[in-house]
Amino acid sequence: MAIARANNVFLYLDDIKDIVPQGTLSKDSIELIKKYIDNWIHESLVIQKAESNLSDEQKNVEKQLRDYRNSLITYSYEKELVKQKLDTVVSDKEIEEYYNNNQDDFELKDNIIKVVYVKVDKKTPGIEKLKKWYKSDNAKDKEQLESYCHQFAVNFYLDDSSWLLFDDLLKEIPIQTYNKELFLQNNHFVEVSDSLNSYFVNIKGFKVKNSLSPLSFEKENIENIILNKRKLQLIIKMKEDVYNDAANNNKIEIYSNDKIKK
Repeated sequence: MAIARANNVFLYLDDIKDIVPQGTLSKDSIELIKKYIDNWIHESLVIQKAESNLSDEQKNVEKQLRDYRNSLITYSYEKELVKQKLDTVVSDKEIEEYYNNNQDDFELKDNIIKVVYVKVDKKTPGIEKLKKWYKSDNAKDKEQLESYCHQFAVNFYLDDSSWLLFDDLLKEIPIQTYNKELFLQNNHFVEVSDSLNSYFVNIKGFKVKNSLSPLSFEKENIENIILNKRKLQLIIKMKEDVYNDAANNNKIEIYSNDKIKK
């Protein structure tokens, strides 16, 4: 039984039998069905309009669907192949070798720093001791600084062995500078304040943009590059193996141009 029509296309009762979930109230069921019918009419009219305005070649979507399906299947297979067979262990030696052989690819785009940074409320006790600890390389002072930060700091960063973007630090502290490179070259310890907080910065090291990026800063990036190369090599080898296997078992035949024309 037809329940709706859009020009010469009909929607039948059987077409909507599964659209209402079990247990739905009668009032809600009616609303769902009305909405479905309205959407169906709109969609049917647009499809019919497209059918009448496109050429046969434009309406032939079978090749596009076939190509899309083939791409999806191939991608799924490659993804599963990588999941099962990719060696994901990248040694430090491999990373270092790649870095040394491709240094032109590792030019810094931004300034980076190694830093100790502490932000405290102006009224926080013990700030005079903090001023000594954040500058010190003494192990005992570093312990004191870490304990103090966990107890009193609004924010802090004490990992002075890792590289950070200088711009990320500038988001945290009220430093005004028109030349970042010159600032880094001329400042080691920085102490600034705003209306509420005091900021203490020990710049332990820096590299300015356009210089060679350090290996430790690029390690994760290089690891990803190596893994991506392995993925590509694995997929290329799979395709070659599939072809060679088919060729060796006489499963491939390329017909002459004369046969193709016939």
